[in-house]
Amino acid sequence: MTKRFLLFAVASVLFFSTSCESKKEKKEEHAKFLVTSPIKMDTSITKDYVSQIHSIRHIELRALEKGYLKAIHVDEGQEVKKGQKMFNIMPNIYQADLQKASAESKVAEIELQNTQLLADGNVVSKNELAMAKANLDKANAEVSLAQTHLGFTSIRAPFDGIMDHLHVREGSLLDEGELLTTLSDNSKMWVYFNVPEAEYLDYIISSDKDVKKEVGLLLANNKEFNQKGIVETIEGEFNNETGNIAFRATFPNPDKILRHGETGSVLMTIPFKDALIIPQKATFEILDKKFVFVVDQNNVVKQREIFIGGEMPNLFVVTKGLTEKDKIILDGIRMVKDNQQIESEFISPKKVLSSLDLYTE
Repeated sequence: MTKRFLLFAVASVLFFSTSCESKKEKKEEHAKFLVTSPIKMDTSITKDYVSQIHSIRHIELRALEKGYLKAIHVDEGQEVKKGQKMFNIMPNIYQADLQKASAESKVAEIELQNTQLLADGNVVSKNELAMAKANLDKANAEVSLAQTHLGFTSIRAPFDGIMDHLHVREGSLLDEGELLTTLSDNSKMWVYFNVPEAEYLDYIISSDKDVKKEVGLLLANNKEFNQKGIVETIEGEFNNETGNIAFRATFPNPDKILRHGETGSVLMTIPFKDALIIPQKATFEILDKKFVFVVDQNNVVKQREIFIGGEMPNLFVVTKGLTEKDKIILDGIRMVKDNQQIESEFISPKKVLSSLDLYTE
């Protein structure tokens, strides 16, 4: 009796399990997939490009004469004004040279006066008078040269700016041309960013290419800089290794937030006219290529590659692979296979967009 009961129980379990699986398969076979179509509209996307930030003027200050560094009048990170004295190199030798040249100039001047008197009395020739004038000119040139060398011992700021690290200390023996520090004019900043060749061509042949493009700047703390920049120049050659070309945007920097050598990302808004837009969740990726499932008139699923021209939050701009008339699976793309026949329910593209957190124009 017990044996019969066990056989009956096992048979009941198997029947119940088979019945559930049959119902589950039947339910899956009749599951409806949500489909939609691409929508064509005017929109814009914001692309970011890794950038390098440079001061509009960034120079090295070097010693123009050899000697001991007598005094440093500034400190690291200090803002300096144009003409402000920054360094002083021991001037003793150059002061002596100037005094010597000045004295020789006075001697030459006296000799010229005496020669002039003699020439007026026809005692000496005109050639001797000309020689005396030439000696005076030579002596005056030596004075000017000595003054220039003496001036090189006092190094002043060539423009308003912020100085960097000191490479020498007071008392150091300097060679001619030795680096003292660097000076940056941060009133405006040049921001360089690299643009791929295809995007460069789109930019250069656009109808508004002569209108200066306004761009933003995302800083390293993931916050946008409070000033807008203008794309002013494009370099003359492409980088053969990367296939990119450098753009340069100029940003005002009134609060001196930006410094030479910073990094960031340039944010450029690119308009799209009659762009074909689909939700990102309707796509999948295979080996760095994007695909969608297109549903034909017989509700048969076909896998199709698409090409993306831009990306927005939750959206892709499709440049090739789809038309407005195509129907694509919106949800459940992991549950279907190529050439599978399905049941579908169509949702209008506008309704799909309204359900997403999007920013389109």
